[in-house]
Amino acid sequence: MVRVVRDPDAEPQRRPLSWSLVRRLWDLMRPYSKLRNRLTWIVIVRAIQLPALAWSIGAVINGPITRGDGPTAIVLASMGVLFLAAWTQATLVYRQRFALELGEAIIHDLRLQVYTHLQRMPMSFYSATKTGRVISRITSDCDAVRSGVQDVLFVSMVQGGQMIIAAVVMGWYDLPLLGVVLAFSPVFWLIGRVMRSRLGQAYREVQESFSRVTATIAESVAVIRVTQALAREDTNADLFRQLSVDHARYNMNSARQGGIMMPLLELTGQISLALVVIVAGYRSMVADDPMPVGDLIQFWFLTGLFFSPIQALGTQYNQALTAMAGAERVFELLDRQPEWEDAPDAVEIPLPARGNVRIEGLTFGYQPERPVLRDIDVNIQAGQMVALVGETGSGKSTLASLVARYYLPDSGSITLDGVPLRQLSSRSLARVVSVVPQQNFLFSGSVLENIIAGRPGATRKDALDAFESLDCQWLIDDLPDGLDTEAGPRGARVSLGQRQLICFARALVADPAVLILDEATSAVDSLTELRIQRSLERLLTDRTSIVIAHRLSTIRNADQILVIDQGQIIQRGRHDELAGIAGPYQDLNRRFLQK
Repeated sequence: MVRVVRDPDAEPQRRPLSWSLVRRLWDLMRPYSKLRNRLTWIVIVRAIQLPALAWSIGAVINGPITRGDGPTAIVLASMGVLFLAAWTQATLVYRQRFALELGEAIIHDLRLQVYTHLQRMPMSFYSATKTGRVISRITSDCDAVRSGVQDVLFVSMVQGGQMIIAAVVMGWYDLPLLGVVLAFSPVFWLIGRVMRSRLGQAYREVQESFSRVTATIAESVAVIRVTQALAREDTNADLFRQLSVDHARYNMNSARQGGIMMPLLELTGQISLALVVIVAGYRSMVADDPMPVGDLIQFWFLTGLFFSPIQALGTQYNQALTAMAGAERVFELLDRQPEWEDAPDAVEIPLPARGNVRIEGLTFGYQPERPVLRDIDVNIQAGQMVALVGETGSGKSTLASLVARYYLPDSGSITLDGVPLRQLSSRSLARVVSVVPQQNFLFSGSVLENIIAGRPGATRKDALDAFESLDCQWLIDDLPDGLDTEAGPRGARVSLGQRQLICFARALVADPAVLILDEATSAVDSLTELRIQRSLERLLTDRTSIVIAHRLSTIRNADQILVIDQGQIIQRGRHDELAGIAGPYQDLNRRFLQK
């Protein structure tokens, strides 16, 4: 596996409209090719119907009405126009229905792809990417893609097809007069070209500012307790107000650019229509080849139908830029490969695993040029308890994260039962190595669901046995509904001590060969810690464990204590040995005893 360093905030150079993106959007419809093809045929039919309807109205005026064929002929002709209009509206209903079905199907698949892809991304991605950016990719950006598929694409096909059919019919009526209409096409192209880059930049800025707003909301909700504890409500509100003002400013700029484009296109269409009237009127009354008045009326209707899609296409163009911006972001995320994945020849560790962990020459840095750990060598025998101690920022949690393979070392190796972690499949490693993090997280759901989440196929009996093994059956009685008690978001409906024991029970049910405790008792008070100490000892019995603890009472019986300072192991040994040697551990022990 090769580690690739990327700038997580770098944005690719993107074009407002890209045929490669359009092709990828079209490819999203492949699983629904029947629905897509049906919708495409309906779009073609509707593109023909609209010019046909305009032609038929002109034909009735040019025919029965002009010739004075009588009421019966006029009524019959009008009924034909009415039937065609009803058919056109029925086609519109099914076009909108099928487009909605196709858009919903695609957005479902796309969101699932994004979510599945996010599950594959390593911890380095999440530590470098704001939560709001991730959320916006799967919400607003995916919605922009849906709009591009179900609205922009097929509406534009209808409008464009309408213009082409109208042009063909006008050419059949009078080719020179059609040339007058088409003479204004370069003007439309020039306006679109000038405004294209401005609108593209404006809509990208809108999407970016919305991502910042979303990120701020997500982060504010996550740390609301800290915000209220520090009385930072007004400060945070001011920061969010500024972001909202910026977002509104970007929205106003995009609306301003669109507001310039649409009047220009509409004015050009009106000028060209007036010129058609002048030329056609001249040919009807003065020219040597006079144009019949009836044909002029039909040409007039078709000319209006040719120019009427201009405003709709301008609106669709604005929406297309939004869809392109969203599609670029979504596909950029989907194209971004994880920095590392399971090797093609990844193996399963033989079960039952013994739990021998060996670390040799390990060096690692979140930024390779700034190592956090350097030249780490540790040998942990099966069933041993190894404690990591040191000042904050010394690298303890980073070392534990490397053993759990949240990250890969820059150099050196970590083996489990003689097998390099790089060669193990993720599922196999998850069955053997379990982590109880510093923040004891519980999923929304019942306590039972949280406990058995650590092992597929686990039952209520397994949960009860875990509490019995931990000697904390009393917890079940303390919970309002026992194991069926709802834990709430992030476990908010249970106390810190209860949450801690539930996480212990979850780890015990998972029955890992290697258990990592990352300051798992730091969130509880000393009295609660004493209460769960026996449960912790039972949890660690007969299994390899790596314990990070700031309270030395947790690790007095460790088989090996590693003192880490500035990314290097500076002391190692048992508690009794290190406590009697002048050095960092003795200082830590003295400070602990003085508390």
